[in-house]
Amino acid sequence: MASSPKITIRNGRLIDPASGIDSHSDLHIAEGRIAAIGAAPSGFQPDRTLDASGRLVVPGLVDLSARLREPGHEHKATIASETRAAAAAGITTLCCPPDTHPVIDTPAVAQLIQQTATRNGYARVLPIGALTRGLKGETLAEMAALKRAGCPALGEAERPIRNTHVQRRALEYAASFGMPVFMHPLDPELSEGGCAHEGRISARLGLPGIPEAAETLAIARGLALAEQTGARIHFRGLSTARAVTLLAEARRRGVRASGDVSIHQLFLTEDDLAGLDANCHLLPPLRTQADREALRGAVAQGDLDAVCSDHQPHDADAKLAPFPDTDPGIAALETLLPLALRLVDEGVVGLTEMIARLTQGPAAIIDQPYGRLGIGDIADVCVLDPEARWTLTPESLVGRACNTPFIGTEMHGRVSWTLLGGRVVFERVEQD
Repeated sequence: MASSPKITIRNGRLIDPASGIDSHSDLHIAEGRIAAIGAAPSGFQPDRTLDASGRLVVPGLVDLSARLREPGHEHKATIASETRAAAAAGITTLCCPPDTHPVIDTPAVAQLIQQTATRNGYARVLPIGALTRGLKGETLAEMAALKRAGCPALGEAERPIRNTHVQRRALEYAASFGMPVFMHPLDPELSEGGCAHEGRISARLGLPGIPEAAETLAIARGLALAEQTGARIHFRGLSTARAVTLLAEARRRGVRASGDVSIHQLFLTEDDLAGLDANCHLLPPLRTQADREALRGAVAQGDLDAVCSDHQPHDADAKLAPFPDTDPGIAALETLLPLALRLVDEGVVGLTEMIARLTQGPAAIIDQPYGRLGIGDIADVCVLDPEARWTLTPESLVGRACNTPFIGTEMHGRVSWTLLGGRVVFERVEQD
């Protein structure tokens, strides 16, 4: 790969929560890293200058959960199509859950995913290794080998380990290798067959429900095992107020636990199921307005460390069946940042805090040196226009899928440039 050019980003408002920077400063990049902030180094001659007047200059976003559908489901999307969409959305690092086909339970699969992403060059993809072979919840995967192959964490995707003894052993082994464990907190028995929050809307529509207890029971179990084993546990995609409370209480006791929320849970509620839009079929399901407000508060206060896209692209056929029979999930890479900025505009969370939940917070969870713009840091940069207003349409999406309930919604903010390791990997044409 050709060496990275020298680039100066001028006249922008630089925000880097990790370094405590929020100022109108120039950013100078050389050899793929941040060379200077403010005045250029002596003798620095940029190969290219980007004028960021009226724009924010922030670290490239880090997304802890994005299904890219490759390998195994390339009819839905590919690493190439979705990392290109990520670049257009200012996302430079993506974590891919282990439920690919084949499962990410061997170094070969982990390396294949990373090599494919590197070859396409739009974004960095970090595979989450499987806790157990084949995600069957029986035999532990080769954790040390997965770590050496580039997996920053281990997880079970949406296939929770039912056997508590196996779960305990998995956490013990993960702790011995210093690897955090991602858990999708959904009790398999209580959630089996459900497609909506168990409440007034599911009752009125006749939809099989998933109770709040399906999440809180799984979290209580996970926290107890994390406390017992000393493992680091990360709860992926919380959806209830009670879950946030349980996590906050455990952290105050010293349990090594963290959590995130999918961006759509900060906007949509069970009321959005009234029209039976299959794009609102999600796991965990959309909950109550009270749950949504509690999740928003947890993001603002820092009780939740990260906000994710939970990107799940689908082909059109996957959403055509009756609601309970459709595949859950939405295409969400390109709405992550605009919806996050909308929360700022609505006064839900401060701008610096929101940027932290998209950069520094998720990077710290997986112990990776991304999501920051200090001197010497890797030059993953997102330059965005916070005042841009645009309407999401199928035609405006760069990714392959358009299964999102936000079609037709006015979006706040738009990416102008994305840099990955000091290279411009996305540049918006002004006519767009």
